[in-house]
Amino acid sequence: MRVFTSVDELTTAVGETLGPGPWQRIEQDRVNLFADATDDHQWIHIDPVRAAAGPFGATIAHGYLTLSLLPALAGQLYRVEGVAMGVNYGLNRVRFPAPLRVGAAVRATAVIAEVSPVSGGVQMVTAVTVESDGGGKPVCVAETVSRLYGKAGG
Repeated sequence: MRVFTSVDELTTAVGETLGPGPWQRIEQDRVNLFADATDDHQWIHIDPVRAAAGPFGATIAHGYLTLSLLPALAGQLYRVEGVAMGVNYGLNRVRFPAPLRVGAAVRATAVIAEVSPVSGGVQMVTAVTVESDGGGKPVCVAETVSRLYGKAGG
């Protein structure tokens, strides 16, 4: 875990690689709950028997489930002190180069690509790569945009 003691310190870390973080296993129960939450019940995600004979040889996590893990996975890589709040401002680019098989574990590595001033704070662009313990291509690559505002207690 990299702790930045201020936004100024974060700004000087552009180009720095953070991680990899710890592994987090993705089980079928989590995939099923995500399917229920999003009404995406495609068999490749929720039917282990049918999926075993399908193109991936097993059920796979939804790409958007993998994407939704980014705040938690990145939260294991770094923390910025001295800010009142951080918000997800969006994404510049997202790809899912390889499927994430259910039962595999994932972890993230991030590179601070940009830190720039915005009204009341800074905008941080981070290039995040999520890998699976199955090896090969990453299961998600995304460029996230976050905004960090104000001082703690302010």
